[in-house]
Amino acid sequence: MEFIIFLSKLDKEILELLKKTNYLVEENKIECLLNKEIKGLHNFKENIIVICTENAKRKTKYRGIKTHSNKDNFKMERAIRKALRHEATHVVQKCNGNKIIGDLKNLESKLHQSKRKALEFSTSKFSGTYSKEVEAYILEDKPKKVKEMLKKYCL
Repeated sequence: MEFIIFLSKLDKEILELLKKTNYLVEENKIECLLNKEIKGLHNFKENIIVICTENAKRKTKYRGIKTHSNKDNFKMERAIRKALRHEATHVVQKCNGNKIIGDLKNLESKLHQSKRKALEFSTSKFSGTYSKEVEAYILEDKPKKVKEMLKKYCL
């Protein structure tokens, strides 16, 4: 799986925890081809997370590791890491009886304005509920918290 090369040490730990929760993490499946806007998705029924590496490459204008510095590929790394953490948050929510962990009013106040468009896309194009998506968008920037929650709620 190519996306692994873009993960930090902490994100690789999140990936290992997902495997311990009996989740499969796959890459570039048909769902990614059907919707070229997504960088990741959570198949709730089959316990599968899909990372859409090719979509992330296109959206971040990725040029390849060998030809450019890590600075040039920062957007790609960030996109892949956030996708994994976002989908891992949905796993935590599933482990928590299909409910969010935090308080929605408190969560909404923490949601950065730049993520509002992505939130609208997630809730209109997919089956994600508003509160679950808000929480996932906030936690995609908090890998330590995602790791802690996976341990607490899923293992």
